[in-house]
Amino acid sequence: MADPLLEVVGLTKRFGGVVASDAISLTLMPGELHAIIGPNGAGKTTLIGQLTGETAPDSGRIRFAGRDITALPVYRRSRFGLARSFQISSLFPEFTALDNVALAVQAHSGHSFRFWGNARREAALREPARAALGRVGLAERDGMLVADLSHGERRALEIAMALATAPRMVLLDEPMAGMGPEESSRLVETLRRLKSSVTILLIEHDMDAVFALADRISVLVDGRIIASGAPAAIRTDVAVRQAYLGESEGAMHD
Repeated sequence: MADPLLEVVGLTKRFGGVVASDAISLTLMPGELHAIIGPNGAGKTTLIGQLTGETAPDSGRIRFAGRDITALPVYRRSRFGLARSFQISSLFPEFTALDNVALAVQAHSGHSFRFWGNARREAALREPARAALGRVGLAERDGMLVADLSHGERRALEIAMALATAPRMVLLDEPMAGMGPEESSRLVETLRRLKSSVTILLIEHDMDAVFALADRISVLVDGRIIASGAPAAIRTDVAVRQAYLGESEGAMHD
């Protein structure tokens, strides 16, 4: 059996008297799409911040591809192949979709955004950018300005920017947020195509998307993982249903 690509052991983070991460342990296998769900305030944002290196844990360990990355900064984790859908903090609306992805490739290689002209000329930047756009269904939008893209297309573009760095694993932080049913459906199909070609950790409130995509689901409540397993087991778990009572229980049904 393959070794885990990501292994988290006893991850703990406190903010004053609030325990945002309470000895969290989880694993992701290569090629897996693993979803993290939980009520608002469960600690999902804190968890993903620790995985990306934006937030330092108080205790616990994070191993990625066999390396201990607990103390590594964001850029070092990126070089090892850990990417985040919103790793580039904002899109450049006055540039094309292709320009934006090429800039992400350029930034990942260690060059400054100031030399954006290179991203428009160099094949070494634009070829992986075009390939990434194709993987998220935006090949025909490569020449469009970001300002003219729909909300869903912009979300897909952010995923393309992460994919263009050739990561081993991508963290997707609520990619469906703000989408209507049609755009959400399109993104679900995009993520379904990406499954197995890249390991994905998905944090998402859209339960339909989660149960359509996830190989495994972990449920985070008050900073603790209260259940982890296959979608069918999570759907019928009593503790999970109690955690979602009044917020998402209806979404747990077929």
